[in-house]
Amino acid sequence: MATNLSIDTELLNEALIISGLSTKKDTANQALMEFVQRRKQREITSLFGSLPQDTDYDYKKGRK
Repeated sequence: MATNLSIDTELLNEALIISGLSTKKDTANQALMEFVQRRKQREITSLFGSLPQDTDYDYKKGRK
């Protein structure tokens, strides 16, 4: 699917250099993938402390 976007060329060129990727397309795709992953991680961290604890879990057993 071809899409025309107006992207800040200076920002894209900086991302291209930092990423070490060879094309602007790969750089934009990598940036989008990282953006989506970060947002999903935020959703996961909102679950911390809200799930029930397993009272039978023995963390010391797992060390052996």
